[in-house]
Amino acid sequence: MAKTGTNELQLPQEDGEPASQVKDEWSKEKPESQSTVKIEVVCTDDGESSTHSAAEEPTRKRKKGPAPKMLGDEVCSVCGDKASGFHYNVLSCEGCKGFFRRSVIKGAQYTCKGSGQCHMDMYMRRKCQECRLKKCRQAGMREECVLSEEQIRKKKIRKQQEGEGASGGEGGGGEVLRVPPLPCDPSLPQPEPAPLTPQQEGMIRQLVAAQQQCNKRSFSDQPKVTPWPMGSDPNSREARQQRFAHFTELAIISVQEIVDFAKQVPGFLQLSREDQIALLKASTIEIMLLETARRYNHETQCITFLKDFTYSKDDFHRAGLQVEFINPIFEFSRAMRQLQLDDAEYALLIAINIFSADRPNVQDHGLVEALQQPYIEALSSYIRLHRPQDHLMFPRMLMKLVSLRTLSSVHSEQVFALRLQDKKLPPLLSEIWDVHE
Repeated sequence: MAKTGTNELQLPQEDGEPASQVKDEWSKEKPESQSTVKIEVVCTDDGESSTHSAAEEPTRKRKKGPAPKMLGDEVCSVCGDKASGFHYNVLSCEGCKGFFRRSVIKGAQYTCKGSGQCHMDMYMRRKCQECRLKKCRQAGMREECVLSEEQIRKKKIRKQQEGEGASGGEGGGGEVLRVPPLPCDPSLPQPEPAPLTPQQEGMIRQLVAAQQQCNKRSFSDQPKVTPWPMGSDPNSREARQQRFAHFTELAIISVQEIVDFAKQVPGFLQLSREDQIALLKASTIEIMLLETARRYNHETQCITFLKDFTYSKDDFHRAGLQVEFINPIFEFSRAMRQLQLDDAEYALLIAINIFSADRPNVQDHGLVEALQQPYIEALSSYIRLHRPQDHLMFPRMLMKLVSLRTLSSVHSEQVFALRLQDKKLPPLLSEIWDVHE
């Protein structure tokens, strides 16, 4: 089979121009006016939080609601460490929870020794307190959820008094994530969920059709992929190079499919070309992982790319990928398959992922957030309509986007490891993943 010519590829093209030179003539229509829809987390009396959609019940009384059940693979929205629960409105670790609380109570003022834009991770969180606090606020931590020392003292007294009057009460402090009962009794008749608006129905149809169209284009590129070596010495240098080329060419097809899809997502072409490129660079690997999970077969524990291209963990390893990257991919894929998402839910989740305003180098954060909100609202409405008994599916799905951030970091380590092995990526992948030789 003919190779794709990976050494000549550049950024994805539109009418012959590189995607880094996005045409000014691309559509500039304004987004429809939408009500602000975010994942609203209501503070409880201990500073912890419960989650629901702000558009879910506009007249609902603000009180404790169901917190999403932790599945064990969630990461901190601030630093990427393992999350322990929702703290002060945000899924975070104990370290960032305590740091934010101390900073608010003390009214601390920190100074960054750099430019004030430190990339926050488990290492930098100890090095730059100003940027860590800034990231806490950007992630959505709310100062009004932090209790003062006097409030904590009164709360402890109240808990002790309640404990004395109740038998079999639960012990322990407020550090443990508690899952309150659902606000509705499932045995009682539930109100019919509201139907999707015509705009939401049209949006979902457009997204699903765009994905199907992009998938068909990918199938047409299948003959161009370097064939997987069969029959020859599997450990020969030539066979290893051929397997690596095979995987990178599949990745190129996937990247091109994602770019084609993004350009058909309503609102994407309204962004500046700089923001379009910034969002695509950051989200591409995460969308690839979502598509990988979509193609995972639980029975065979294999992943199918394109048609009849099926791969096991061993195949990933033979292609040059590290076990430290392969295992999380398959674990994430298994977890996603358990959710049993349909085409509409996958398409909406990918659109939400694309419009993530906290990506590096994004300039118009407000516009990106505004473009994301209709997709969050549509996903929330769609889930209530099609999964009326599963009240926690919406937050579970959104928490998968948090898990993708961790996988994205692992992917960066994998790319670095490939460079150490002197395995050069094709120009397109190097550009998308910011690999500088």
